[in-house]
Amino acid sequence: MREIKFRGMGINGEWYTGNLSIIKQRIKSMGIDPGSYISNKAGVPFAYKVRPETVGQFTGLEDKNGKGIYEGDSYTAKHKSGKVYTGQVKYDLSFVFDIEGFEELFINGVGAVKTNRTFDIHSFVKWFDEVEVIGDVYQNPKLQEASHASE
Repeated sequence: MREIKFRGMGINGEWYTGNLSIIKQRIKSMGIDPGSYISNKAGVPFAYKVRPETVGQFTGLEDKNGKGIYEGDSYTAKHKSGKVYTGQVKYDLSFVFDIEGFEELFINGVGAVKTNRTFDIHSFVKWFDEVEVIGDVYQNPKLQEASHASE
């Protein structure tokens, strides 16, 4: 079973991973303001306020370097044919890799399930070698622009 954890960028620019809590109302007794928080297993008071737009869930997979792959990550993936593709990890009822050049890849007979231009994340790792996280769309918006360039 996949480990459920989240990643989010703190208001200080640091990344935190762990449990996600979304506080809707101020908790006066603890001095906690509304917002999104990432905490370790100890929970409050060891929680870090994070920017909600940067929160992404762990896919349960790691890249070729052992780095955890999270929703919002940008990546490169080398296909068995030798061609390298780039894209972004998204959540669309399940985790998917959104791939630039998808149509070309599908026409060349990779054989994965086609859903627009995305691959189910578990099918993806079967057909690609050397998946590597190259950044995330929050710290480098150009990676997000690049993944949408071929839409």
